[in-house]
Amino acid sequence: MAEPDTVIGVMDRTDRQLLTLLQQDATQSYVALGQAVGLSGGTVHERVRKLRERGVIRRTTVDVDPAAVGKAVAAFVLIEANAWMGDPPTARALAELPWVQEAHVVAGAASVLVKVRAGSPEELQAVLKRLYRIAGVTGTQTIVVLETFFERPVDTGE
Repeated sequence: MAEPDTVIGVMDRTDRQLLTLLQQDATQSYVALGQAVGLSGGTVHERVRKLRERGVIRRTTVDVDPAAVGKAVAAFVLIEANAWMGDPPTARALAELPWVQEAHVVAGAASVLVKVRAGSPEELQAVLKRLYRIAGVTGTQTIVVLETFFERPVDTGE
């Protein structure tokens, strides 16, 4: 029996299995995916199309080793502000900074949390200076990542 999801409609167990398989390797053929879940390749293709159409699958991408492309320094930066930062101008300003991989409005002493990738500590320092140019920013607290044990995809419930 399918369980309703308030944001994305109804997803059944097969949809969740397909999402898990695609997160593991998005290059799998529809035929291979079908064999894994007991459906034809055509049926899987249609299900994946509908998942994309509904926004469940937002994009298909490649997981690149940051160190291999000169971005070995990872940091999480808490951005403090003197005004509400959860608005489009702040989102646009952060999106314009190519070092910012993620940006989240948060509750607590800080207003925004960003994940930054840089090539060196000096480049990270330059990024922090750029963050201060965003309207309303009054301070930052930076946590530099020494080692990443793992990063995992969203749990699809399967």
